[in-house]
Amino acid sequence: MSATERWGIHEVVLSGPREGNPFLEVTLAAVFRHGHREVRVEGFYDGEGTYRIRFLPDEEGAWEYVTESGAPALAGKTGSFLCTPALRGNHGPVGVARTFHFVHADGTPHVPIGTTCYAWNHQGDALEERTLATLRASPFNKMRMCVFPKHYLYNENEPPLHAFEKGADGSWDFTRFVPAFFRRLERRVGDLRDMGIQADLILFHPYDRWGYADMGAEADDRYLRYLVARLSAYRNVWWSFANEYDLMKGKSTADWDRLFRLVASRDPYSHPRSIHNCRGFYDHAKPWVTHASVQHEDLVRVTEWRAAYGKPVVVDECCYEGNIHRAWGNITAREMTRRIWEGTVRGGYVGHGETFVDPGDVLWWSKGGTLHGQSPERIAFLKSVLEAMPGPHEYTDRFTARYPALQCGDGDAFLIYLGDRQPVRMELALPSGRPYRAEILDTWQMTVRAVEGPVRAVTPGAGTKAPPDSVPGAAVMDLPGKPYMAIRLTAV
Repeated sequence: MSATERWGIHEVVLSGPREGNPFLEVTLAAVFRHGHREVRVEGFYDGEGTYRIRFLPDEEGAWEYVTESGAPALAGKTGSFLCTPALRGNHGPVGVARTFHFVHADGTPHVPIGTTCYAWNHQGDALEERTLATLRASPFNKMRMCVFPKHYLYNENEPPLHAFEKGADGSWDFTRFVPAFFRRLERRVGDLRDMGIQADLILFHPYDRWGYADMGAEADDRYLRYLVARLSAYRNVWWSFANEYDLMKGKSTADWDRLFRLVASRDPYSHPRSIHNCRGFYDHAKPWVTHASVQHEDLVRVTEWRAAYGKPVVVDECCYEGNIHRAWGNITAREMTRRIWEGTVRGGYVGHGETFVDPGDVLWWSKGGTLHGQSPERIAFLKSVLEAMPGPHEYTDRFTARYPALQCGDGDAFLIYLGDRQPVRMELALPSGRPYRAEILDTWQMTVRAVEGPVRAVTPGAGTKAPPDSVPGAAVMDLPGKPYMAIRLTAV
């Protein structure tokens, strides 16, 4: 009996009809059984008479399957395999946990530290391998990337392959996929998976000169069914239905609702689902949306969006560190760092992007390649700070909305962000009488300085005298009076 690790991919390969148009005329699925559980998975045609069914097993032990098809050569095929324990580093797919957060299937928390490389997977092997090498040395564990190629500023090259064949008149035949195009995509999604990086796949976007943005409802649906059949068994897949959906005037809100429902119904593993805006927001409260994907510069509003949608908030685009002539692509590394800290400590997740002018137009945001900015190492510092603090982490307004904070565990630690403000004294409303070790973090210089002696809230009647100008139940801390600091308090 063959073996597949838990949350790996078990693939069934069959030979079947070649004649006609198998993409349209042949249906294929399989029912996988483990004990009393059944999971139905759709298969797909991979060209040259080859059909595949991919399954993501989530329970250890023996699984059996039987195929279903209208083609006799593909129907009633049976088989079995043993699902073995997941290998090291395989934590399973990501889902929503504790309302505003994410977790892997094995219970390991997932904290998205994302970046954007829209068309990196359409640049050819040499540049794509350079992008992967850069990612290996980066703090990022989520990558926003387009399924279709992109036509936009600094990104006007022709991709190596297209998703559809051309008809006799030279126009795209949206009923015939090019399997080699999707194999390239799968290869790169698999590369990211093996590095522990989530592939946040953008399914549609408006920056297009080939016609992918306006294929029509029937072709849109067929494309998504095919993509889900091919890719849903990859544990690191997220579905982002569009980049700047509101610029795609050919699709109505009802169309987006339909596309969401289609993927939700056909993805057996319920990968995360979102949609990204330019100006107006989609209603992220709709039941088929798992988390809010936001483009916005004001990270103070993360708390507002959390309250409005009751779901995780991922600010996938808060502008880009860079020096191009567009205002969205020339914020400083210091400002990028500030925004990411602000949104993170308000209980959200904030993505990175980079747009530095390059003689060959190889900008990270569009084509990948090499990172040149100063924010990634500061993001890595933030990541290390979060990883060192006990979980779970949750936003608190204990220190007022002006200074966002994360409470870790049951008040075991706090992380307070001061941003570009320069207070010289802070009153900290700490749990009564509990002593804390205080440290001042310089978020730009990436240094940690301990504050001498424990910090403890002063409670009326506890036999101690409150410091001058304090409020009951608050400790007073003197600060250096410089911006871009955070305070870490750890119970002792």
